[in-house]
Amino acid sequence: MDGNYVATSDITIAADADRVWTVLTDPAAVKEFMFGADVETDWSQGSSITWRGEWEGKEYADRGEILEVEPGRRLVMTHFSPLGGQEDKPENYHTLTWTLEDEGGGTKLTLSQDNNASPEEAEHSKGMWDQLVASVKEIAERG
Repeated sequence: MDGNYVATSDITIAADADRVWTVLTDPAAVKEFMFGADVETDWSQGSSITWRGEWEGKEYADRGEILEVEPGRRLVMTHFSPLGGQEDKPENYHTLTWTLEDEGGGTKLTLSQDNNASPEEAEHSKGMWDQLVASVKEIAERG
């Protein structure tokens, strides 16, 4: 990739960090906020993670690796989607970093994605992640 632009989305959720963490790691919730994808992983550092789904009538299997796990605080993973049309090689993977911070009885959830090739690509990713973190908020707040 030509650049390393970062897309960042954040939102404040009226739920504690443990509740938000549960949403981030529960397969049923992940399916809901990850655009219908089924997730396969054991959420352990070094483990693989796969998201399988269908996008615009086309089946896909995105993949990555869990890099860091701090329950209730931080989750870092790589992510590659063959739908992007790029070759499956390390320089085409993004790193997704989920950070949870206490914010006045609620939780500030921040999701960042690195390795975007241009400011426009980062802005496109941010738009998608804005929708995703809003879905996490909705799921977490409904209890």
